[in-house]
Amino acid sequence: MNIPVRIGMDTSKSVFQLHGVDENEVVVVRRQFRRAEMIRYFERLPPVLVAIESCGSSHHWARLLQSFGHEVKLIPPQYVKAYVKRGKKTRLTPRRCVRRSPARACGLYR
Repeated sequence: MNIPVRIGMDTSKSVFQLHGVDENEVVVVRRQFRRAEMIRYFERLPPVLVAIESCGSSHHWARLLQSFGHEVKLIPPQYVKAYVKRGKKTRLTPRRCVRRSPARACGLYR
């Protein structure tokens, strides 16, 4: 199994959508997790870059993922919006976060 080097994560109340690529930009993770499953998954995963669309709960999740040793980038919604071709689809948002590293990522509130 290939290990991802970048993961895009879409947050919601109970279901999290992940999209991860390896160093060759090949998709290795495209899964939906419940809250507890997602936490266990990131605890076991070696440190990776995680991109999250900024929202109300993204700072909480960023701090949690950083405590596991991951590097977290918060992306402003207008940068993620640039990748939207049709209507909003939650399962596609992580792929949009992973496609390109943003020139200006948001800061993380402590």
